Amino acid sequence: MTTKPAPSPFHEPPDFSLVLGGPLYQLYRKTYLSGPILELVLRRVLLFALITWVPLFLLCLYGRQLLSNDHLGFLRDLETHVRFLVALPVLIGAEIIVHKRTRTVVKRFVEGRIVTAEETPNFHAAIETALRARNSVPVELGMLILVYTLGHWIWLNKIAFLATTWYGVSDATGFHLSLAGYWNAFVSVPIFQFILLRWYFRILIWFWLLWKISRLKLRLMPAHPDHAGGIGFLGRSSYAFSPLLFAQGALLSGVIASRVLFEGQTLPSFKITVGVFVGFFVIAILGPLAMFSPQLARAKRRGLARYGTLANKYVTEFDEKWLDNDKNDEPILGAPDIQSLADLGNSYAGVREMRIVPFGLRDITRLVAATAVPLLPLLLMIMPLEELVMRIIKIIF
Repeated sequence: MTTKPAPSPFHEPPDFSLVLGGPLYQLYRKTYLSGPILELVLRRVLLFALITWVPLFLLCLYGRQLLSNDHLGFLRDLETHVRFLVALPVLIGAEIIVHKRTRTVVKRFVEGRIVTAEETPNFHAAIETALRARNSVPVELGMLILVYTLGHWIWLNKIAFLATTWYGVSDATGFHLSLAGYWNAFVSVPIFQFILLRWYFRILIWFWLLWKISRLKLRLMPAHPDHAGGIGFLGRSSYAFSPLLFAQGALLSGVIASRVLFEGQTLPSFKITVGVFVGFFVIAILGPLAMFSPQLARAKRRGLARYGTLANKYVTEFDEKWLDNDKNDEPILGAPDIQSLADLGNSYAGVREMRIVPFGLRDITRLVAATAVPLLPLLLMIMPLEELVMRIIKIIF
């Protein structure tokens, strides 16, 4: 009786998810706010809006703080509306996008045979460690404690207006929260901070996993048409985090709008802030991918040497057959040797153009756009909509 050979590990790619786990995910499942793969996004978005924004509106309506002539009323607080009605829904909806894209990326390392057979056990061990971190109850409890301690202090001392607003009154004795202010400070803002901090932690898990993979012996192909040794998909996978960058850009847009409208600051004074902000978050997403650069650089050097040797051998034989051999009477028109020479030249050129980072200018541009798009409405504060549209049309055409 013959036994079937064990299936190759290359045919069993791991089913990894960056977001399908953790106490909050389990809470979603038990309260019917999510299916197995984060369905019911609209239900979660509406619930968070009912918890974070609606009570603020009702409490301000009760306290007659929706509008005010002498201080910042609730309806005029763009920063708060952007935080809870734009950024928070985007952060919640981003989960399913990140799940689908990062799951595919991990599988491609196996399906493309980039991880060698001898490194497969280490590859799976790294994934198991990442999943344990993702599912950690102490970590999420620690984040919850952090938002009610350091997070509360940061909001009260660095973000909140300490003048009289809809969420507090400033007098000679200090700053005193209103009813809406207490809900904002101890319910709405901590929820938002927790969701954001939870995302930061998951991004750290993702880059830790990629770092572990970059330490493995990878099978990189210098002549691969993606010009990144076959791992160019890592740069494209960064698009999964575009919603997070959009949410961050929206937050900054709300902060700047509030400072311009209610503190008398000018929009041009934020040029450096915007540039540093966009640059920082794009680098934060793409920069860690440079951890693959040492292996890519070695693969490129090795590829140039090997393809150079092959090219030298082929060209030598080509010259001996077609240029140095006067007795060769084969018709040159349509000769396959000519096409092979051209193909070899294209392959060598591809190796020479291989990047030592797994991303390109297009990847950078898309992430910059995702971060900067929420800031564009700020331009309406310094120029009419018609003029803005005309300038955009001139740039495009």
